[in-house]
This record gives sequence, structure tokens and C-alpha cells, in this order.
Amino acid sequence: MLAQLYEALATRAQLAPAAVDDVILGCVTQYGEQAGNIARASVLYAGWPDRVPGLTVNRYCSSGIDAIALAGLKVRSGEANAVVAGGVEMMSRVPMLADQARVFTDPPFAAACRMLMMGSGADLIATLNGVSREAADAVALESQTRAAHARDAGHFDRSLVPVRTPAGTVGVDECIRDGLSAEDLAALPPAFAEAGAAGVDAFQRSANPSLEGIEHIHTAGNSPAMADGAALLLVGNEALADTLGLAPRARIRAACTVAADPLQVLTGCLAATEALLEREGLTRDAIDLFEIHEAFAAVPVVARERLGIPAARLNVNGGVIALGHPMGATGAVMAITLLDELERRGLERGLVAAAGAAGSGSALIIERVHYP
Repeated sequence: MLAQLYEALATRAQLAPAAVDDVILGCVTQYGEQAGNIARASVLYAGWPDRVPGLTVNRYCSSGIDAIALAGLKVRSGEANAVVAGGVEMMSRVPMLADQARVFTDPPFAAACRMLMMGSGADLIATLNGVSREAADAVALESQTRAAHARDAGHFDRSLVPVRTPAGTVGVDECIRDGLSAEDLAALPPAFAEAGAAGVDAFQRSANPSLEGIEHIHTAGNSPAMADGAALLLVGNEALADTLGLAPRARIRAACTVAADPLQVLTGCLAATEALLEREGLTRDAIDLFEIHEAFAAVPVVARERLGIPAARLNVNGGVIALGHPMGATGAVMAITLLDELERRGLERGLVAAAGAAGSGSALIIERVHYP
């Protein structure tokens, strides 16, 4: 899949692969087919020149955003003129947790690290913030509805690259659930109550003694959809733009990474959004569109309430609940989706943020170069 994306990127940008100074990819489960520095291995497999290096990074599900931020740092420092950044995750071939990391397989060790599975953290977020099952299901339905509309209206067409497989060409996102209803979502059982009863609830309550219990509101329908996917962007300087005869689409104004409460697991994207806005002296009204990780439905609910982000400017084409969450690629997919939508609407500035495990989170602010 990456080889096909490299080919498409080089063709679209009229880019000579030898001009690329580095390839930086996010990938979370670096095991099996995704082990051995998939960035470097994929460059060689694609037949790009031997001189093009590759770096694979893992900051959990925000890895794609961090790959873009690292690319920007290399370009701004003068270390590189052209960096390909993005991410990949083939969850059907390398399942989540296939690497058997001790922190996810050894409960006493996980407790010592205060690291829980993502769904348990999402239920804790919902409990602490009073997010109801109905509110979570409403976010999921909205994500599906918006994604289906965007797909049908061609909003993804500019950046979507059909992938050739032995079974045929895949040209659309397959996770979108057409015809899903509120009744369908309401009928689904809680996905993480069993883990809670096995000891996770008690552990969470010991750290939050004011809680009488944990509300298990997340289901398969209002959780991120596991998916295969990859995404690539070309990050470069003005000299590269002149060489290629291309007008830059946007600039990376700022980036940040934070760490929040590991027991809540997924609030890092919210903390990163707040930190980046404060550092840049921007209010939420200065951001035209937000792409904030639908890391389980409670997170966008809290984003609307805690950050005051209007629904009309948040995940306007749906999020990973509908479109799928190929972990290491998700941040890059979200950044590309955001840029495409800024251009489509004639807007200037957007913020993309993703949560990782253990409370980590990363965010970027991008601004169109030629606006309006």
C-alpha cells in the first residue's frame, strides 16, 4: 500500500524521489510485517533511491501528527528540503496488541504504570464528565452521517488514492455504515463492562474516590473503527516549491505534544488543543475548522463542552468512528482531510489533534498559504 502511495505522491507533485531527504512514518504496532523500520523498508520496496532514509515513530495513535511535526522541524532547521511524512497501520494483518507489550499484557505492571486500555479510559472520561450513552451514540450517528455525505459529495476525492489489491481495487473507505440508525446504536451492548468488572473499575475508582461507579457507555458503534490505511504528505521549503513549480497549499504554524492523566488515556488531544491555542495566543474562534480525534465518542462530546467548539466546525466530514482508525496513519489522514476541507470552503486556519495511549496527545495548526 505504501509503495502505491509513494508512486501517487511522486506523480501528483512531479517529484523526483531522489530529491526526498527523509521519510518519516507513524506506526503503532511495529511487529511482524510492520517491524524492521517500515518507513525505510517501504522506501526500498517501492524502488526509491537507496539514499532516501526512513524513520518510523510511535507515539501511539497520534504518531501521524508527530511524523508531520518532525518533518516540519527538519525543514525549518535547514536539515532537509523535502520530507515525506505520514503513517501506516494494517490492522487486519498486524492486529492491535500483536506485539504483546508487557504494559498491556501484565496487569500488575500496567497498574504500576497506570496504563489502561483505551476503551476503559473512554468510559472513565464519560463518567467524570457526565457523558451519557445517548450523547455518545448521537456523536457516532453524526460521524457516520457526515462521512457518508462527504463521500457521496466527493469531498474526499482529491486526496483519496485507490489501492490495488489481488481481489480488486479499493477506491472508497469501507468503514462507513450506510443506513445506521439511532435504534441500531442503542441496541449494542457495552464493550468494556466486562473488563471493568474484572478489576479495572475498582482501580479507576481508587484513583477517583469521589466516583460511586464507572458508567460503561461505549460500544462497538460509538468507538473508533479498526481499519487498514496509510497517508503521505510532502513537507518542504520554498526552494522545493520553486523547483517543482508548485504553490504550497499550507504551512505548519505550530505543533505541540503533551501528556495528561494516563488513567483517562485519551484526553491528550484535548490538552494538546488547549496548550497549542494558549501558546499561540489564539482563541477557539480564530480556528476555522477543528479535526479532533474521535477517540471514542466521549472525547468529541467533551471537546464541544469543555473547549466550546461548535459542532459546525468540528469533524465536519465525520471522524474515525465512521471512517476508521488505522492508528499510525490516523493523524496524517486527519491533517489531509482538514486541509482539503479548508480549501473547499475557502477558509484559512485549522487545528488537528489526536490522542495516544497513556494520556499522550499531539496537535498541529495549519494555515493556508494562499488565502482566500
